[in-house]
Amino acid sequence: MTSEPAPDTLDSLVEDARRLAARPGRTILGLTGAPGAGKSTLAAALADALGPELLALAPMDGFHLDDAILHERGARGRKGAIDTFDDAGYAALLARLRSQAPDEIVYAPRYERDLETSIGSALPILPSVPLVVTEGNYLLATTGAWPQARAALDEVWFLDLDPQVRNERLVERHVRHGEDPGRAHQRAFGPDHDNAVAVEALRENATRIVRL
Repeated sequence: MTSEPAPDTLDSLVEDARRLAARPGRTILGLTGAPGAGKSTLAAALADALGPELLALAPMDGFHLDDAILHERGARGRKGAIDTFDDAGYAALLARLRSQAPDEIVYAPRYERDLETSIGSALPILPSVPLVVTEGNYLLATTGAWPQARAALDEVWFLDLDPQVRNERLVERHVRHGEDPGRAHQRAFGPDHDNAVAVEALRENATRIVRL
């Protein structure tokens, strides 16, 4: 019987990220996985460990379409689905980061989860930073402008987490941000589940599977 590979540790992931930062020029690392897999948590941990001189964050969630647009399209209840993001805008940002000029500061948007809205030009990324980490659900998607976004990434790590743990995290996240427990459960096992199925189908296209 083949044994399961040992889980990755944060220390080993930090060291691997540090090696990426030591490459010549700019390296862009993508972290992907189903909703609740820990993408934002790992990205923040890597940023804390390497520091702002080595690592900058440019999350995909900054490209959520505004709620007013989603309401107009009848898509507010599916917020987080692949068609509720500005994929072309995200691809354009990564292309700028890929070819950032020595005297240019690129400003990325940030998603404010408590407000459920994106804040433009909130994350300044200096040209001297060797490693940019971006994280989001659809880095490996094959429709729209997502392949252009993937082309700008040197590596994509797919975060693999036990579905039960992941769903528990999602429910806790929704409650923490103001949902009542019943509604939080509906979101985690409704739209979030549908998105997870779509994302999981792309895992084999990742550079690496990170088992947490």
